[in-house]
Amino acid sequence: MTAWWVALVVANASLTFAQPPAGTPADLLRRTVQNEVKANNNTVAFCFQERRESPTGSQTERMVETREAMAGMLIANNDHPLSPQQRQAEIGRLDHLLQDPSELAKKKAKEADTRERILRIVKALPDAFLYEFDGTDVGNGLLGGQDARLVRLKFRPNPNYNPPTRVEQVLTGMQGVMLIDAKQERIARIDGTLMREVGFGWGILGHLDQGGRFQVDQADMGAGNWAVTRMGLDMTGRVLLFKSLAFKSTKTYSDFHTAPPNLSFAQGVDMLKKHEAVQARNQPEGPVLTGP
Repeated sequence: MTAWWVALVVANASLTFAQPPAGTPADLLRRTVQNEVKANNNTVAFCFQERRESPTGSQTERMVETREAMAGMLIANNDHPLSPQQRQAEIGRLDHLLQDPSELAKKKAKEADTRERILRIVKALPDAFLYEFDGTDVGNGLLGGQDARLVRLKFRPNPNYNPPTRVEQVLTGMQGVMLIDAKQERIARIDGTLMREVGFGWGILGHLDQGGRFQVDQADMGAGNWAVTRMGLDMTGRVLLFKSLAFKSTKTYSDFHTAPPNLSFAQGVDMLKKHEAVQARNQPEGPVLTGP
């Protein structure tokens, strides 16, 4: 094949890849949101590693999704393994949850409330914003499907949107970019910035400052089972007119493995304890590494 023919094939392939999908951006977004809502009922659970980084340092936890609540055990501070005393304190904290059904119930209720708030935000996306196609990107192991075509949508507030509750209020002042896996029609990334100050509770309870930003990435962990791989938050504001707010953190999620189905919280804690014991034996002095 001659050089000019190769160049023509590559150019045509790139052009085809960059073409927007059929329908309007709103059509694509509505189908995608429907898939996200359906995925909310997915019973596949994961065990994984979460690293939280903030201005004060970093913490790393091993996490297991169970049918009752998320089980998590701290395994490192600032990327250094815990001391024997710190490990024992973590085991004691988990044992306390197991021995106090009321505390476990509170944890379960709080996580359910968080999921409900996120679901309300996702359901509001088609109506809260106006969208336009803005090209394509390529997925990887941490963003969308591996080598998948990611459709990039720019979004801005819909002036006709009236948020039904305070949960959706933040969307009225946000603009940014969304990446959608074109084949699976799932959200690979939402990257939003507050273009103006946003009040909640009619300005009485407080507000979020202009310039605040958040980013959430998702990826396919195999067999169409998606998980969040990164969350970034950098926002400031004020509550009750006098108390300052400041959120700045980045969470990265890695080392995903499918957890046994219908796992109880007690079984999840047992998995964490066994994993911690292996880590303590194999890495008493070195940095924390991911493991099965």
